[in-house]
Amino acid sequence: MIAAISNLSKDVRQYMLVTFNYWNFTITDGALRMLVVLHFHQLGYTSLEIASLFLFYEFFGVVTNLIGGWLGAKLGLNRTMNIGLGMQVIALLMLAVPSTMLTVPWVMLAQAMSGIAKDLNKMSAKSAIKTLVPNEQQGALYKWIAILTGSKNALKGTGFFLGGLLLAVIGFKGAVVAMAAVLFVVLILSLMWLEKDMGKAKQKIKFSQIFSKSSSINILSAARMFLFGARDVWFVVALPLYLSQVFNWDHLMVGGFLATWVIAYGLVQGFAPRITGKAKGVVPDGRAAMVWAGGLAVVTAVIALGIGYQWQPQLMIVIGLLVFGAIFAVNSSLHSYLIVSYAKDDGVSLDVGFYYMANAMGRLIGTILSGLIYQQYGLAACLWVSFAFLAATTLISIKLPAHPKS
Repeated sequence: MIAAISNLSKDVRQYMLVTFNYWNFTITDGALRMLVVLHFHQLGYTSLEIASLFLFYEFFGVVTNLIGGWLGAKLGLNRTMNIGLGMQVIALLMLAVPSTMLTVPWVMLAQAMSGIAKDLNKMSAKSAIKTLVPNEQQGALYKWIAILTGSKNALKGTGFFLGGLLLAVIGFKGAVVAMAAVLFVVLILSLMWLEKDMGKAKQKIKFSQIFSKSSSINILSAARMFLFGARDVWFVVALPLYLSQVFNWDHLMVGGFLATWVIAYGLVQGFAPRITGKAKGVVPDGRAAMVWAGGLAVVTAVIALGIGYQWQPQLMIVIGLLVFGAIFAVNSSLHSYLIVSYAKDDGVSLDVGFYYMANAMGRLIGTILSGLIYQQYGLAACLWVSFAFLAATTLISIKLPAHPKS
C-alpha cells in the first residue's frame, strides 16, 4: 500500500494528507460536542447554560477565520493546519481536569481553544485544494471539494456516536484523554510530511486584506451565515435536549441518531456533484444555490408545522430531519464549491477565511438562539426561526453571479 501511495503524484499525496488530518480532527470535534452537551445536561445544566458553553467556541471561530486566512496566506497553510491540530490537543487536555474544576468559565475557555483550532484546520484544508487543482478544471475542483466536505461530515457524525459511546464506556475524562493522544500522533505525522509553504501568497499580504473586496464573495458569505444559522438554531442544543426530554431517549440513542443523520448528510454531500448535474457536464452557479436554499426553506416550514400541531412528532422528527439533512447537504456542498471557485488564486485563504468567518457567525447566532428559544418557546419556535433564516438565504442568493460552465 505504501508503494502504491508513493507512485501517486505529489498533489494527490498532499491532498490525501490534508484530508487525513481533517478527518481525524473532525472525529474529535464531533465527539467533543456530543460529550459536552450530554455530560453537562447530565450534571443538571439548563439548555441556555449548555449553549453558553459553546459561546466562545463559535465567537472565536469568527475571529479565527478572519485572522486565520491572513495567517495562511502569510505563513503557509501547512503551519496553520498544524497549529490547529496542536491547539485541539491542548483544548482536550484542559477538559481532563478533575470534575470540580469543570466550571463554566473553564469549559468556555477550553471550547474557545477548540473553536480556534477547528477553524484553522478547516480553513487550511479547504484552501489547500485550490492550490492543488488547476483553475480551468472547475468540475474536478467541485468533485474534490464535495469529497472532502462530505467525508468530513460523515466522520463528524461518527464523532457524535463516538462521543455518546465513550461517555457511556470510559467516562468524560477518559474520552478527552484518548482523543488527545490520537490527535497528537496525527500532529507528528503532519509535521513530518505536509509540504512546506503550501498556499503561501507570492505577494506581500497586508493585514487590511482580511476583509473581502469581492462582491460575489460578500454575497455568498451573507447567504452562508443565514444558512448555517438556520441549521444550528434547532440542531445544536434544542434537538438533542428535545430527544432526551420529550422522547426519553438515553445518551446512546441520542448520540446514535444524530450520528446516523450527520453520516448520511456527509454521504449526500459527497454525491452532490452528481445530484446537481455534473455527470451531464453542468457545473453549478449562484442560481443553483438559490433554488436549493428555497427548497430547504419549504421543508423546514413543513417540519415546524408538524411539531407545532403534534402530527406524529417522533415520525415527523425522524423523517423530516432526514429530508432536511439531504437538501442541506447539497446546499452546503454547493456553497463550499462556490467559495473556492470565486476565490482568487494568490492568497486563496484570505477569501476562504472571510467566507468561513461568516459561516462561524451564523453558527454563533444559531447556537445562542438554539438554547434561548428552546428554553422559552420549544422546538417548533426554533424551527420557525430556521425557516426565516432560510428565506433570507434564498433572497440573498438571488444576487449570486453565474459561474462559467466547464
